[in-house]
Amino acid sequence: MTTPADQRLSSYDFHLPQERIAQRPVEPRHAARLLAVDPLGSGAAPHGRHLSVWDLQQELRPGDLLVVNDTRVLRARLEARRPTGGAVEVLVLEPWQPVSAAADPAAVAAGAGRWLCLAKPAKKLQPGDRIEVVADGKPPLPVQVLGSDPETGGRILQFPADCSDAAALEPLLIQYGAIPLPPYIHEHDDSDNERYQTRYAARPGAVAAPTAGLHLSDALLAAIRERGVELATTTLHVGLGTFRPVETEDLRHLELHSEWVEVTPALVEAVAACRARGGRVIAIGTTSVRSLEAVARLHGGELRPHTGPVNLVIQPGYRFAVVQGLLTNFHLPKSSLLLLVSALIGRERLLALYAEAIERQYRFFSYGDAMWIAPEAVLPSAVSQPTRP
Repeated sequence: MTTPADQRLSSYDFHLPQERIAQRPVEPRHAARLLAVDPLGSGAAPHGRHLSVWDLQQELRPGDLLVVNDTRVLRARLEARRPTGGAVEVLVLEPWQPVSAAADPAAVAAGAGRWLCLAKPAKKLQPGDRIEVVADGKPPLPVQVLGSDPETGGRILQFPADCSDAAALEPLLIQYGAIPLPPYIHEHDDSDNERYQTRYAARPGAVAAPTAGLHLSDALLAAIRERGVELATTTLHVGLGTFRPVETEDLRHLELHSEWVEVTPALVEAVAACRARGGRVIAIGTTSVRSLEAVARLHGGELRPHTGPVNLVIQPGYRFAVVQGLLTNFHLPKSSLLLLVSALIGRERLLALYAEAIERQYRFFSYGDAMWIAPEAVLPSAVSQPTRP
C-alpha cells in the first residue's frame, strides 16, 4: 500500500558522500560486494546480508531464468573542432528521422546518416555549420550540422549516408570515439572500452551500460548455468533518458521517455517454460525489468513478442506481471530507477538499506556494488498472479 510520501519525488532523496561513488570497477567482475535483501518476515529491522556477487549463484535455484539485456554500448563520445579551431564534444544518441519518415519511405532515404547528438558547446553549432571529428592517427571526418532538436536541445548531424543505424555507424565510432562514461566517473582508462560492456553485449545501440550486468563474469555465468539456471536475452538500448533528471515532484503525474526494446519469441517461450517448471524469473538490471514489464503491460499483463518503443513508469503501487526477482546496482537519489526498486520492496525499506550500504562503505552507481532482491523479499502487494502458459 502506498503512502502520500511515496508519491513525492523529494521522498526519494538521500545524502551520498562523494567518496562512495565508484570511480573504477573491481576485478574480477564478480568480486563486487552484494547486499542481499532479507526475505519479508525474517526480522523487524530491514537489514541485508553482506555477500559478494560470486555468491549470487548460491541464491539462485535450478530452474530459475535470468533475463539479461544484450545491448552493446557505442563508443559514442566524439571530439571535434569548429573551423575556428574551437573544441566541441559530441555524444551520438540515435538515428534521426523526420516525423514524415514513418509514412514516406523517401523521407527515410533522405534522412540516411542523420543522427541526433548532444553537443558542448551546443550554442556554437548552428544549421549549416561544418565541424571535423578528430582522433589521433585518423584523418579528420567532416560532419555538417543540419539543425537542432527543441525537445532535447541536441543537434542533428550528418554522418556518411551509409551510417543509417547503430550497426553501420559502430565501425566509424570505434575509429574515432570513446566509451561515454557517466559524468560522475572522473577517472577514464582505455580498459573502459571493454570493462563498461557486459560479457554478453551483442547488439550495438546504447550510450550507457546496463550496469547490473557488468558484475557477471564468464566464470560466474558458467557457474550459474552449471547450477541449472537458464539465461535469456532482451534488448533495451539505454538512450537519452539516462541523462534526464526526474523533475516532477508529484509522481502521480510523472512521465518518462520512451525506450526502444525487443522481446523475442524465444524470450517469451523461455519465460513460459520457466513458469511451467516452477522456476523464478529474475531480471538482471532495471533495463531488463523495463523491457519485460513494459511489453507485458501493452498486452494486459501477458508477455508477447514486441519490437519498438515502450513507455512505462514503475513506482510504488505497481504490480509486476513478469519479474519476480532482481539484481541491481545502487542508484542516484531522486531517480526513476530508485522508484522502480522501491516498487519491489518499499521506499522506506529501500532507503534504510541504502543507509546501511553507505555506513558499510558500499560503492555506488555504474562501477559500484550490487543489491540482490530475491522473490521472497518482494512486497506481496507488488506481485501479480502470473499469466499461465
